[in-house]
Amino acid sequence: MIELEQQEATTGGTVFVLTMTEGENRWNTTFVREMAKALDEVENSEGAAALVTASAHEKFFSNGLDLDWITRSPDESDEHHPGGDRGVFGEEFMRVMGRILTLPVPTIAAINGHTFGAGFMSALCHDVRIMREDRGFLCANELAIGMTIPRPEIALFRHKVPAPAFHETVMLAKRWTAPAALGAGIIEAAVPVEEVLPTSLARASELAPLATNRENYGWQKEALYGENAALNEPHGAAHMLKNMRDFT
Repeated sequence: MIELEQQEATTGGTVFVLTMTEGENRWNTTFVREMAKALDEVENSEGAAALVTASAHEKFFSNGLDLDWITRSPDESDEHHPGGDRGVFGEEFMRVMGRILTLPVPTIAAINGHTFGAGFMSALCHDVRIMREDRGFLCANELAIGMTIPRPEIALFRHKVPAPAFHETVMLAKRWTAPAALGAGIIEAAVPVEEVLPTSLARASELAPLATNRENYGWQKEALYGENAALNEPHGAAHMLKNMRDFT
């Protein structure tokens, strides 16, 4: 379901390669918990490092929420279902997304194919996105399938998707091709499919030294996306600059 390997970074330190191996990599509680275990291993390591998240499927990075599992009748027991407990999914999934967003090492999503809904959200939680240039869509398809986008997810999109692409993404369920996503600033690079993982690994090696001081790197992410984040401050930059002691 989730495989985690380590490689030596060319710049020193470690590149963790997390590969999702569960078919279309749809999100359910079991998948969330396996992802959390892999993140534990990365967080419990020391020294310069970066994380690359990839998929073993030839067409999908992640096809979103496990709809067959989540839409089963409420009367159907979750006890023996491989997807796990539906009752705890929302909170546990959002917590894992928050962990990826603030992981104290650089993170790269190696997007080799379709990336919908929860899969798109997970890719946006990474610092860098490298995408296959010729095939595959990024899409927040919740409205298209009769679902709503929760407020925490809207906040994520607002931070990670530049305007006006934000409105097209959230309200129009736009399907972003790699060239369009690159032009909109959603991804960093669009490359041939055979270059997605090598390019992501090279970028991870380049960025790994930034996390030599994990505490410092993690603090910076919290300042961007955590409680009382700088991006959400009610005051303008000029006020904050003139009153620096109030914002340390």
